[in-house]
Amino acid sequence: MSFASPRYLPFLISLIVFAWSGALALQGEGPGWWLAALSGALSAVGIADLAQTRRALRRNYPILAHFRFFFESIRPEIRQYFLEDDTDAKPFSRNQRSIVYQRAKMETDKRPFGTQLDLYQPGYEWINHSMAPAPMSDYHFRIEIGNHPTCPRAQPYSASVFNISAMSFGSLSANAILALNGGARLGGFMHDTGEGSISRYHRHNGGDLVWEIGSGYFGCRNPDGSFSEANFAANATAPQVKMIELKMSQGAKPGQGGILPGAKVTIEIAAARGVTVGVDCLSPASHSAFATPIEMLHFIERLRTLSGGKPTGFKLAIGHPWEFFGIVKAMLVTGIVPDFIVVDGGEGGTGAAPVEFSDHVGTPLQEALLLVHNTLVGARLRDKIKIGASGKIVTAFDIARTIALGADWCNSARGFMFALGCVQSQSCHTDRCPTGVATQDELRQKALDVPDKTARVANFHQNTMKALAQLIAAAGLTHPNQLKPHHLVRRVSPNQVKLASALLPYLTEGELLDPNQLERLPPVFGLYWPIAQAESFHPLAC
Repeated sequence: MSFASPRYLPFLISLIVFAWSGALALQGEGPGWWLAALSGALSAVGIADLAQTRRALRRNYPILAHFRFFFESIRPEIRQYFLEDDTDAKPFSRNQRSIVYQRAKMETDKRPFGTQLDLYQPGYEWINHSMAPAPMSDYHFRIEIGNHPTCPRAQPYSASVFNISAMSFGSLSANAILALNGGARLGGFMHDTGEGSISRYHRHNGGDLVWEIGSGYFGCRNPDGSFSEANFAANATAPQVKMIELKMSQGAKPGQGGILPGAKVTIEIAAARGVTVGVDCLSPASHSAFATPIEMLHFIERLRTLSGGKPTGFKLAIGHPWEFFGIVKAMLVTGIVPDFIVVDGGEGGTGAAPVEFSDHVGTPLQEALLLVHNTLVGARLRDKIKIGASGKIVTAFDIARTIALGADWCNSARGFMFALGCVQSQSCHTDRCPTGVATQDELRQKALDVPDKTARVANFHQNTMKALAQLIAAAGLTHPNQLKPHHLVRRVSPNQVKLASALLPYLTEGELLDPNQLERLPPVFGLYWPIAQAESFHPLAC
């Protein structure tokens, strides 16, 4: 080993200074003990670096390597605070986060000096305004779920067009759940429980709940993990629960189950989920209560009956098209129609997902929403089923765009996390969330003041709804449900733009039911609708 290389210089300097300062300290002269202690500590680090065999970088760059490790550890913060462009959405831009913070805190959300976006960049979108704007009289936009004349429910629900998407207690802290549900109650919108079931923190403030039932059947399971009718009915009939949502998959990690290690299964989490404290908590990749599209719809009907006739539907991220087509064919065969479908885009987020799943599994929201909307239209079922959509929705334009493409309402998870104070540190999976939102650490979550954040959640919703009202009024409309694809314009090149209605394929009523029409439909329908089957999630042999 040659110590002539400059990479060993800090180590050699530390040794020399240690020897020199130590000698001076023994004589009672010079800088004394403090310099000897400092240089001695650095010398010890250098010796440890050279002696260890786990990291080659430390052996080749004793002491210096630790500076690299330090700056690497704070790289996300350096990028976010000093280098990030305001419009660089990875995953959310500073502008997107700022507008949530401003609206949540009741601060001005106006911007001076014009847009920061490149209006001539392909992909830029806008809504055409009207020469005869509509009067803006109200911003409490709502839709009715479960009240179709041909299939009315005993307990239909009037929902806001903007709501809190699924986030479980366990993924989020107790204080975060309390603030979200309190904000939902103040603002009159719904709060999806996530698949972790209904905790006491969901119940405390009495905000409207959508109870999400995942493959683990948390809150409605038998000891062996199978579905329990009795436990389901006990929770589902609670007045606070307004709708039941069967989770088939989620956009952030579709097709994958999950496990909560036993060390994280606390008394409170175990009580909410109906599992054993300290034992690994498993969410299987698929459901055990059904195995085919027809069985799935019978299970949905069973949930609806047990809940006392509350609107019941399912959530999914689109994967193989024939699987969703099979579900729709099962609706036609059985006559059982869910009250709603929530489409989760592949751009959805979660506290922890494999990189490959986040980046390369799951259909993005635009294509997924179009597939669901078009299939229901083509099967003459669209008027009976409401569609919710989620996937990076935080602004009024996001909501307007998504509804124009085919949704009836929108959900947001990370948007409401920003309203709680999330700073996008991307440490959700470490249990060291700096703002107390995504952690079970009692000390960290105490920093999240529930009354303050409750008000911010409600403010964010209210101010976003006001912005949506201004947006649609400028387009000459009075309710978001009047938004159609022709209201949305997209730039496809520096010198060409197209209406979404001309750029994206849209089916007409009943087209899928006419075999003679299949050849002229978009390829996804022509190829996969004929091979989809109600009796199986697998396609017919070609």
